[in-house]
Amino acid sequence: MTGDSPLVAVEDATFGYAAAPVVEGVSFAVEPGEYVGIVGPNGSGKSTLLKLLLGLLEPDRGAVELFGAPARAFEGRERVGYVAQDVTENTKEMPITVAEVVLMGRFPHAGFGRIGGEDRRLAREALRTVGIEHLADRQVTKLSGGQRQRAYIARALAAEAELLVLDEPTVGVDAESVEAFFELLGELNDDGMTILLVEHDIGAVLDHASRVLCLNRELYFDGEPAAFVETDALERAYGTTLRPGAEVTR
Repeated sequence: MTGDSPLVAVEDATFGYAAAPVVEGVSFAVEPGEYVGIVGPNGSGKSTLLKLLLGLLEPDRGAVELFGAPARAFEGRERVGYVAQDVTENTKEMPITVAEVVLMGRFPHAGFGRIGGEDRRLAREALRTVGIEHLADRQVTKLSGGQRQRAYIARALAAEAELLVLDEPTVGVDAESVEAFFELLGELNDDGMTILLVEHDIGAVLDHASRVLCLNRELYFDGEPAAFVETDALERAYGTTLRPGAEVTR
């Protein structure tokens, strides 16, 4: 793979459960340094598309690549940081601290049981970057929703991830924390992190992402936020005339 290769490449990808296609004929690429927001109504195939990108599913037709390799066979998992929609469910039974969660990001580099001083330094640096170094010794289960999402972003930073993939990360997070969260993503992108964000709040994507993908099984739009506002992609994808600056939760 050359330095100019896309981090994500999707070519005519189609996937369905039983006979019903959930994602159909989708093609796009994500270049290094981009901040891409994916929007679409509930059941539009956004989460399925992320599973294809992460190699958890294999397309029925077409191809999905990560860093130039088939996503299903991609081995450099530490290069991709994934933040799920609700990390609360993943941590309810995990009595571990924030520092321990972030150190997990170093396992692919250091190996289990061989965490050293440099690994701990990188973990502390990641915690400082996301603004929760003061919470290092707190149990993850005691954090707010926004703080938990920051902890998992810190884990990705500690892993030295090059691509950050987020699946509706602001669900259940209070409004003030949401704005601070998007400010953090903007700062990470300014520092060179490539971001691929699935988000239910269309207004947030238009305000913060530099590129919008609008999905409802098929890809209805791929381009700049300002251009998206001027098209009928929203109406065609959502079946609504709701203004793009409003949140859509259906």
